Amino acid sequence: MNTLSDNALMLKVKEGEIHKLGLLYERYKKRLFGFFYQMNKNASLSEDLVQNVFIRVLKYKHTFHDKSKFITWIFQIARNEIYDEFKKAKKENHNDLETVSYFLSSDKNIEGDLEENENKINLKKAIAKLSPEKKELIVLSKLKELKYREVGEIVGCTEGAARTKVHRALNDLKQIYLTLENA
Repeated sequence: MNTLSDNALMLKVKEGEIHKLGLLYERYKKRLFGFFYQMNKNASLSEDLVQNVFIRVLKYKHTFHDKSKFITWIFQIARNEIYDEFKKAKKENHNDLETVSYFLSSDKNIEGDLEENENKINLKKAIAKLSPEKKELIVLSKLKELKYREVGEIVGCTEGAARTKVHRALNDLKQIYLTLENA
């Protein structure tokens, strides 16, 4: 059963074999958790959001088509879930959206480690200044390493438009980062 593709498993779930959803859950829980955690920096909330995604998968299983790619379909659901959470948090005036960070590994000396740490702090600050839409693009394309075509499907645009949006988000991030670095 582990050899079935994600699409084949989802089609079986769609046909009523609900127990097959467990395999998809095992395959995607870490990726979804990582996506949510990078967007909100709250582990407990991220776990809840992963559960909510799979509840939505069951609720909307009829919308999955055999021509769809499961990864883009589930990340569209995840994207809707995080946006709903942001709207709810905004209504409650508790916006927990903090930052996305890149984790860099190094074998540098202490001075190098301190400089790297400062760079990470500046990068986190720069990412925090981006709009949620631009953060999402960076998380999906750079941290989750999705292809531009997949990012485009998730955010509702063409592959070329996704490439352009990611490029612009990275340019904005670079400008903010350089401003912080020079401050």
